[in-house]
Amino acid sequence: MASPDKDLAPVLDKDGVRLTVDDALATVTLTNPAKRNAQSPAMWRALAEAGKLLPGTVRVVVLRGEGQSFSAGLDRRMFTPEGIEGEPTFIDLARRDDAGIDATIAEYQEAFTWWRRNDLVSIAAVQGHAIGAGFQLALACDLRIVADDVQFAMRETSLGLVPDLTGTHPLVGLVGYARALEICVTGRFVHAEEAVVSGLANAAVPAAELEAATADLAAALLAAPRDAVVETKALLRGAPERTYDDQRTAERAAQTRRLRDLAGIGD
Repeated sequence: MASPDKDLAPVLDKDGVRLTVDDALATVTLTNPAKRNAQSPAMWRALAEAGKLLPGTVRVVVLRGEGQSFSAGLDRRMFTPEGIEGEPTFIDLARRDDAGIDATIAEYQEAFTWWRRNDLVSIAAVQGHAIGAGFQLALACDLRIVADDVQFAMRETSLGLVPDLTGTHPLVGLVGYARALEICVTGRFVHAEEAVVSGLANAAVPAAELEAATADLAAALLAAPRDAVVETKALLRGAPERTYDDQRTAERAAQTRRLRDLAGIGD
């Protein structure tokens, strides 16, 4: 995938992650195509840092990966006894007490949590492999545009693990419990057509058109008034946890705020 942010000075550029900001649009790029953007704790720390560095002007964030694959999952060195220098191996992690394991995984998850903030709309532009941690990173975003060569797979269960990078909640929400269970336990590939039909992806386009399609979607999102987008996103995100009547109440409260704001009447 080409680099739409190549002419912008990066706000962050380290450990396989580059962040650029163009007024209301931010782009987060995974920049290790030689390793198919394999993920590591250092990359996760950089992704978490990118979220903290976003200026208040940003309304839309695009997540993309350089090269033929969005992200082929964990750096394979994490599965070896030696691991990655300076990082805990799986064996090291297993030897910690429950609180230590929990704290480490919680730190890793920070790379995946900020994409759904109500003041942002995030779009994952996904081509090629999006496996395991790569699949979960795409799921961390609000929206997904995929290339026709996309291959999603959740391989953690096949390795004796579980998906623990925040992917299970959005996956069930998008495709339903039964399909989510089958995808996770079998570890099979989900291709572009199924991704769109199941609700996993918003649209699929030829790989050569992925950048343009993502840019068009970002422009459409930016065309709507910011405060209305923030309120609408908050309503929709909270809907599954509310009763029908509670959602009606939330709608009325949100509309009251919007009406007063548009009329220039403060609280």
